[in-house]
Amino acid sequence: MNAVEHVPAEKRFVVRLESGEAELTYLERSGRVLDLFHTFVPPEARGQGVGEVLVERAFAHARENGNRIRASCPFVRNWLEDHPEQAEIVVSPA
Repeated sequence: MNAVEHVPAEKRFVVRLESGEAELTYLERSGRVLDLFHTFVPPEARGQGVGEVLVERAFAHARENGNRIRASCPFVRNWLEDHPEQAEIVVSPA
């Protein structure tokens, strides 16, 4: 799998795949909060861990930059159920 690229100008994390781009898009909210609101993985690449890698990179980015996360995206909320150790940087759900 290709590396996750952060594209700040477009407010998204991207993995470029043969079948297209997988992305996790966000909004910057007040209080240094990144609102992760949409995850997309091309159908051909689903079930291969691409979405998980995008979310992991977004959380790592938030930690590195002193941000908190709002998980508006259902995929991100589901991911959090399996990663309760990440809850410390999550603000109240959308």
